[in-house]
Amino acid sequence: MEQNTISKTQAQFAQDVKDGLMASPKHLSSKYIYNQKGDMLFERIMELSEYYLTECEFDILNKNKEQITALFLQNAASLNLVELGAGNGKKTKIILKQLLKTNREFRYVPIDISDNALAKLKNSLSLEFPNIKVIPKQGTYFNMLETIESSETIKNVILFLGSNIGNLTRDQAIIFLAKLAKGMHGNDMIFIGCDQKKNPQTILNAYNDPHGVTEAFNKNLLERINKDLNANFNLDNFIHWEVYDPESGTAKSYLVSKTAQRVTIESLDLEIDFKAWETIHTEISQKYDDAHIADLAQAAGLRILTQFSDDKNYFKNYILIKK
Repeated sequence: MEQNTISKTQAQFAQDVKDGLMASPKHLSSKYIYNQKGDMLFERIMELSEYYLTECEFDILNKNKEQITALFLQNAASLNLVELGAGNGKKTKIILKQLLKTNREFRYVPIDISDNALAKLKNSLSLEFPNIKVIPKQGTYFNMLETIESSETIKNVILFLGSNIGNLTRDQAIIFLAKLAKGMHGNDMIFIGCDQKKNPQTILNAYNDPHGVTEAFNKNLLERINKDLNANFNLDNFIHWEVYDPESGTAKSYLVSKTAQRVTIESLDLEIDFKAWETIHTEISQKYDDAHIADLAQAAGLRILTQFSDDKNYFKNYILIKK
């Protein structure tokens, strides 16, 4: 990564931390959990039996890979498979393997904020699929999307898997999808994974596992602030807390201060006071149904072309196209 990119990223991190911790109520963005340790912890989460999302989406892709790739390649002289938040690429490799069987021209463009995740992904792909042209891009989604060639003859299929759309509020999701739609040509597609509403206990268990992995993942946000911004958060003074509202379909993650305390962040020349049981909101994980996704698509200038579900209807992948 270039030095100016590092400094810009670090400056944004510092500003977001300052703004979030000085706000009332306090909040921090979950995207900053993902550094080398955060990536490792999330890979452990995806292997937990309680975290059903990964396995459900993996099964959807595996069961429907031929139909999905046929739709991706439809009316495509050349294909860019662009993945937002690529992570370790476990699920995407199903699609890449199927695309290779077609002998059609395509490029895989993984985009991720984590340089560590991209480096690991590129290395694993070079070993498993040495013939695939991989163009990794480190940075924020829309900044990187602007660097990808787009035209009527090059079809872009944007993958947004893992129900990452669920980290956005309704208004944020509409803005996000509308931005994607604005850059799409008539033949382009969005392939999006969306966790579905279900038994509330199943959802709570997925974000509050008994092994403490999710807790460590959430607290990694504080650990990163300690490391990168010279802060003195005591992680033992906070608990991980998850709530789920089945009416709205919104799950929220918090870090809750167990005691009144003062935290110093030297790089920001800042002292932050916490009252006992004060919260830091760290993540939203929205759950959906078909009507909800249709509403988001409509508001963003898109429509649902088709959808795929696992056997339990726990999770769905939708293909969205321009109206």
